[in-house]
Amino acid sequence: MEARVIRLDEVDSTNRWLRENVATDEAMTVCVADFQTAGRGCGTNSWESERGKNLLFSLLMHPDGIEARQQFQISMATALAVCDAMGDFGIIDIRVKWPNDIYWNDQKLCGMLIENRLAGTAIRDSIIGIGLNVNQTVFRFPQATDHDPLTAPNPVSMRQILGHDIDREAVLRNIVSHLKICSCMADYTRMRYNALLYRRDGQPHRFRDGEGDFQAEVLEVDELGKLLLKKADGRVVSYGFKEVVFVK
Repeated sequence: MEARVIRLDEVDSTNRWLRENVATDEAMTVCVADFQTAGRGCGTNSWESERGKNLLFSLLMHPDGIEARQQFQISMATALAVCDAMGDFGIIDIRVKWPNDIYWNDQKLCGMLIENRLAGTAIRDSIIGIGLNVNQTVFRFPQATDHDPLTAPNPVSMRQILGHDIDREAVLRNIVSHLKICSCMADYTRMRYNALLYRRDGQPHRFRDGEGDFQAEVLEVDELGKLLLKKADGRVVSYGFKEVVFVK
């Protein structure tokens, strides 16, 4: 998949830069930076990265025939592209932590922030921001909060997994080449995504929702992107974005 690549030494946010500097009708464009001063993850989460060590980029693209109600298709396809790229570099045991964090075992390897813009009921374009730990070996651990004391991610990098430095440009090319978003692939994409779902192992795990902590088994993600959990009493409940958190 061909893309125009813009390289920046430093920027507050590659998502913001693409949104404000690239025309919405332009072909696929990638903005990659050595350092972000205000990189963000989902919600209010921030992304910490050592200068020049990791892969920080955003990609503007025009999904093929994706309706607004199908927007989680973009998250799933992007997560699979990163997983496939990691496999090409010899990293196994990769899982997708709903909605779109990439984990190696129980450690966070990659985070994403996806912003979709609409034209009527269809998605006109998507800006897909990806922060992937590549060559960083020392991380500043985020501070846990009183509200959410046990869910701070434990970061890991490709270098820590593989034991040697990785060419960031090669990783970028690999991820972009794997990224395929098309409405006709929806069922196949969701099947693959669910097969890689973090904690989907038939065992109960700890979660927290608005009513407190509970134990549940991860079942799958449905066609709208909601996470289905089976609680200890046998009830199957569904959760949207930010309605439930994973607890270590």
